[in-house]
Amino acid sequence: MLRGKTVGVVVPCYNEETQVGMVIESMPDFVDRIIVINDQSKDKTKEVVTGYIGKLESAPIPPAPEIPPISMYNQAEVALMKREKAEWKKFPPHEVIHKIDDDKIVIIDMLKNSGKGNAVAIGYKWAKENQIDCTAIMDGDGQMDPSELESLCMPIVNDEVDYVKGNRLKHPESIRHIPLIRFFGNSVLSILTKIASGYWNVSDAQTGYTAISHNALRIIDVTDIYPYYGVPNDILIKLNIGNCTVREVNIKPVYRIGEQSKMKIGTVIPKISLLLLKSFFKRLWIKYFFKDFHPLFLLYHFGFILFFACIPFAVRIIQYLAGSHAGERPILNSIMFMFLFVSSLQSLLFAMWMDIQNNERLHK
Repeated sequence: MLRGKTVGVVVPCYNEETQVGMVIESMPDFVDRIIVINDQSKDKTKEVVTGYIGKLESAPIPPAPEIPPISMYNQAEVALMKREKAEWKKFPPHEVIHKIDDDKIVIIDMLKNSGKGNAVAIGYKWAKENQIDCTAIMDGDGQMDPSELESLCMPIVNDEVDYVKGNRLKHPESIRHIPLIRFFGNSVLSILTKIASGYWNVSDAQTGYTAISHNALRIIDVTDIYPYYGVPNDILIKLNIGNCTVREVNIKPVYRIGEQSKMKIGTVIPKISLLLLKSFFKRLWIKYFFKDFHPLFLLYHFGFILFFACIPFAVRIIQYLAGSHAGERPILNSIMFMFLFVSSLQSLLFAMWMDIQNNERLHK
């Protein structure tokens, strides 16, 4: 425990037989449960982790509260508890291996390879079900320094924020230590994530070294987390829709320690970009229309409509410059293009400014 609060660490693993033992052995003593998610590894990852069962004792965690009898005042809470109990059925096939109540190791063995996001989601589900106060993510490849775990967990333990992210980019050696292609990809996706999530002060969107409160796990839908490498981005958007507070803490970039990257940048960036585009509009509609109407909802959509409306005039101008007769009346086309384009730009910039102002309170 950390200051009387239970701490769990979800360790997603896929073919990490050479690294996961180091991760488990270096875990700080205050961690109550290490929840290892074996995503159908083809090597001996499961055997390595199973070897630690019975060797690392921890205090028993309190049992999950029973669903109370329904009354006229608790119908919504009872419905929520029943829905949470039924969430296990929505996850891919898996087996929870936890033989000893006071053992620190919990293994969730996925019966088919399901992706990084599903591994994180099912670890979150176990932590939520077992009333873990603070749940961190630490990948099984050893790229996250266990000595920095306390700095991520303390804002959660002290009830200061709902979610904490590590930030590698503020380290003085980040641009030289992080592989260039990863640094570039992270920078691009971080900019897109600022716009999509509404957390404009978050600058290292791709780091998976995070900690989340039990309350935040009940707010977001853990069964709907993006199943692949876009999971940190998707979680940020879900947290923003739920008006959860977020903080970044500085961490070290850790590379070249024997890890083997399974991420293909050329494939991941387009997929995450599409996810962010869809999630951006989802956030606008849920947060700024259905939950609480805000003028920026209209400004964003008005800006996009005007932008698409100016495209035909831009095409006609290009055709005119190319010598085609389809681009007649160049002055009128130019005036219409400039009017629509400038109006679109103004609308989008005002919407962004309002979004920044509205979400400033969520970054602490």
